[in-house]
Amino acid sequence: MDQVAGVKGDFPSVWGYLPDLSFFDEMVGFDGAVRPHWRDLTEAFLNIGPAGFIRRWKEGRRVIHENGITYNVYGDPRGVDRPWPLDPIPLVVAEEDWATIEQAVIQRATLLNVMLADFYGEQRLLREGHFPAELVFRHPGFLRPCSGVRVPRDIYLHNYSADLARSADGRWWVMADRTQAPTGVGYALENRLVSQRVLPDVFNANHVRRLADSFQAYREMLNSLVTPHRANPRIVLLTPGPYNEAYFEHAFLARYLGYTLVEGGDLTVRDSRVYLKTLGGLLPVDVIIRRQQDTFCDPLELREDSVLGVPGLLQAVRSGNVVVVNALGSGLLESSAPAAFLPEISRHLLGEDLRLPSVATWWCGDADHLDFILDNLSQLVIKPAFPTGRRHSIFGSKLSARARGRLAERIKAAPYEYVAHEQVALSTAPVWSNGRLSPRHLVLRIFAFADGDSYSVVPGGLTWVSSGLDSFIASMRAGGGSKDTWVKSNAPVSQTTLLPSATNRVAISRATFDLPSRVADNLFWLGRYVERVDALVRTARVILSRLQETEQINAGVELGVRTLRTLGYLSSPREEKGSKASSNGRGQNLEHQMLAMIYDSDQKYSVSWTLDQLYRVAWLLRDRFSADAWSILHRFSQQFTTRPTDDPLRLANTRTLLDDALMTLSAFSGLAAESMTRGDGWRFLEIGRRVERALQMIELLRHGLQADSADPSTDLQTLLEIADSSLTYRSRYLTTMQADLVVDLVLLDEVNPRAVAFQLARLQEHVEELPKRLTTSRHSSETKIVMRLLTAVQLVEASDLLQVNGSGTWKELNALLNDLGNGLRALSETLGRHYFDHTLASRQMTAF
Repeated sequence: MDQVAGVKGDFPSVWGYLPDLSFFDEMVGFDGAVRPHWRDLTEAFLNIGPAGFIRRWKEGRRVIHENGITYNVYGDPRGVDRPWPLDPIPLVVAEEDWATIEQAVIQRATLLNVMLADFYGEQRLLREGHFPAELVFRHPGFLRPCSGVRVPRDIYLHNYSADLARSADGRWWVMADRTQAPTGVGYALENRLVSQRVLPDVFNANHVRRLADSFQAYREMLNSLVTPHRANPRIVLLTPGPYNEAYFEHAFLARYLGYTLVEGGDLTVRDSRVYLKTLGGLLPVDVIIRRQQDTFCDPLELREDSVLGVPGLLQAVRSGNVVVVNALGSGLLESSAPAAFLPEISRHLLGEDLRLPSVATWWCGDADHLDFILDNLSQLVIKPAFPTGRRHSIFGSKLSARARGRLAERIKAAPYEYVAHEQVALSTAPVWSNGRLSPRHLVLRIFAFADGDSYSVVPGGLTWVSSGLDSFIASMRAGGGSKDTWVKSNAPVSQTTLLPSATNRVAISRATFDLPSRVADNLFWLGRYVERVDALVRTARVILSRLQETEQINAGVELGVRTLRTLGYLSSPREEKGSKASSNGRGQNLEHQMLAMIYDSDQKYSVSWTLDQLYRVAWLLRDRFSADAWSILHRFSQQFTTRPTDDPLRLANTRTLLDDALMTLSAFSGLAAESMTRGDGWRFLEIGRRVERALQMIELLRHGLQADSADPSTDLQTLLEIADSSLTYRSRYLTTMQADLVVDLVLLDEVNPRAVAFQLARLQEHVEELPKRLTTSRHSSETKIVMRLLTAVQLVEASDLLQVNGSGTWKELNALLNDLGNGLRALSETLGRHYFDHTLASRQMTAF
């Protein structure tokens, strides 16, 4: 192996890793030797070898892809589909380093919590001059309605995180404090799960401290906030919604911790108490873990234009009926300015120096600080004193003299709005890049949870890495990535899990009624989209198979095409003026249209477009699905992303794709049938599927069967194939093709799972089990609709429906199909009116 260039020592480099020794490197010392706490890991890498590591990391990328781990960078065209950029090489932290970090983070969280209690209480720090009043009263995060509001056990910071960086001399510095709704701990946990999949043997051999202990302590802390204490309080995680940059983390944490993921519309306040709106009624909420800015949480007393919050939430907090984690108003200290005053305040409040200093910081609102800043702009980083999305960090060293002059004028015009801090030469660590290791700068985010009168620190963290060695910005927005963080232990590591303790006994419950109406709505529409895709795929498969066999439009193709065109999925054929297009030419044109209908996501109601709608609805249900179910849905959404090239096998490849899609749909349906608890969630998913499948069969019969067909036998065979009922028909009637027999099988047969009658029978069962509403009638309006429709198909005979009238059509069949279609659409509207949350935009959906 090559040695590290430019340094002393006889230690071989790891896979050609060459750090820049003008920075502190986490893995390699200035003497070229691998640092002691990295040696176990590097020896394992040498044994695995680059080729072996490539194979392992392929598994890691597969896990990230199938689990749908994403992070939404605002303005990124990929939006919520941006894959999570995890680097497979973990950051290793020595035990002695961690001991220093742990104590420093505990001290800092304690200090900031005491400061928040003072700012919203007696405000002695302001009166005695320890902290500038401008940095409180001008701060948009200082919530005046929260002044004087007592919080349980005086805990304002239940969650806290600090961004740390190591400078060239090896010292750790605190770069930023996260006090409002710190993000990243869920991603840190997901990083750990992937890391353990990729390097299970290496992980265990390195005695890495586990994360589960901290999450168990966190759950116990949340339970302790409820008074009077209950063994099983209702705790919810409040998210801004699926377009938030960290929505994946919100859903992941809710599922991992066992809490309900809610949006503002899922909660309501009655008599100063917060309730979860469910199909079974209002359920009291004890604790809200908020993952949105506190100003958005209550439009009545905080930000009036917010549509994300819960009107009256602050009054419920003020009354002591609910605990919000972190406390409303804690965002006050989430800015760069307080760092300039923390050393003195720490000595004043805690009687001790900071264990880890903040990066040297100066507030421009202080006259002495301002003079120093203006004299040293070329060496400092300028930041806004208050959090804002409009201004970002400005590196003075990257500005021209003229630009620095303009910046100085802006600072002098409003000095209280700016702070400056020293530019830290961030340390580096190896990342896996193009088959080898390369150095990148890093920032380490550490997480702490309130624990009694102190804090416990998660033994690990989320390591951010820069996009290149020339960039000192380690963040996702700047194109960077993340790492798992391994804290080594010389003692045996804990094997704690999040399984409930045997001492915390809870009464047995089989309740399944805690389903928010928004979730019921999404499950209903997910069921509809699943069946919609199923119908499109089956129809497209039949058409393509016949096109591939004949390269021409025959009777079987005509039936499928006629159905798709009538419903708007295919455009009408373009005939040349003055002449009739050849059959072969029409076939080629149809082939292009069919491929566009399958792959073109910009074409409304195409298979790909419908899959996008399905995926968006499924994304809203991340916390409601198991990892297996989500993996299936995520894989399904990726199957139609690449359009086939113009080669002779394009139809064959597309048919294979459609076959695979049907298998994926079947896998999801089977998993839902076998794994979902038979509660209201499963019931609305099933209702959505049954409504949509019935509508599919109705439209297929309406547009597929014609009394005056030139080739009725082919039409009937094609219809049976699309309806997935060919095998059942042949087992009953062999090769005889009769319209009345086909109609009976796909319309009136209650034991054929594809028949309309089967869907109506299941709908009656499900609708009757829905939560009951106060009504004077024996049956709900939706039950009456289903009963009437089911009775209509039970009382009719297929032969009566196929009596041809004077105009050469099946009048009775068409009348029944129209009645059934209108009734099913009325059922959907009635369910939405009675059970679903209409604060959401209505979904655009047509019946197939």
